[in-house]
Amino acid sequence: MESFVPKLVMFNKPFRVLSQFTDKDKRKTLSEFISTRGIYPCGRLDYDSEGLLVLTDSGKLQSKISDPKFKLPKTYWVQVEGNVSVEHCEMLTCGVSLKDGLAKADSCKILPKPSLWDRHPPIRSRKSVSDTWLELVISEGRNRQVRRMTAAAGLPTLRLVRVAIGSWRVGNLQPGESRIELSRL
Repeated sequence: MESFVPKLVMFNKPFRVLSQFTDKDKRKTLSEFISTRGIYPCGRLDYDSEGLLVLTDSGKLQSKISDPKFKLPKTYWVQVEGNVSVEHCEMLTCGVSLKDGLAKADSCKILPKPSLWDRHPPIRSRKSVSDTWLELVISEGRNRQVRRMTAAAGLPTLRLVRVAIGSWRVGNLQPGESRIELSRL
């Protein structure tokens, strides 16, 4: 009897693409980039966020990746409006109050501007308003959680890129590109 080896696809989701294969409103979806049949996203990445989305044909693996009870860390690079201080990072790791309860980052650090692909359309630049990049790691995954957390800390999100889920990284994938990897869970 053959053993089932799950397919695991790493995809760099572009800005303004839905994390699903169909849309009644005719927005861009995964179907425009991924032709592999029978795979499904492990969780979501907002329409206006970019970066790593993992897809699989294994329901068990999908649950281990996306279900918050498994506490799989997700790493985001976040461009926020304003100058970030150590106190902001402490606030995000100690927890900020959201409408659906306290939300804490596992870790937060200030980053130099990362080397990323260009976003289309680009972020609106304002000379009078500074911005800062953060690396935030969370293990939950509530709806728009990172954006709501940075806003609660007084740092509105300008750009949000997921660079890792557990040990899987977006690496050198360009927006719209994918690669197949082995399951490590």
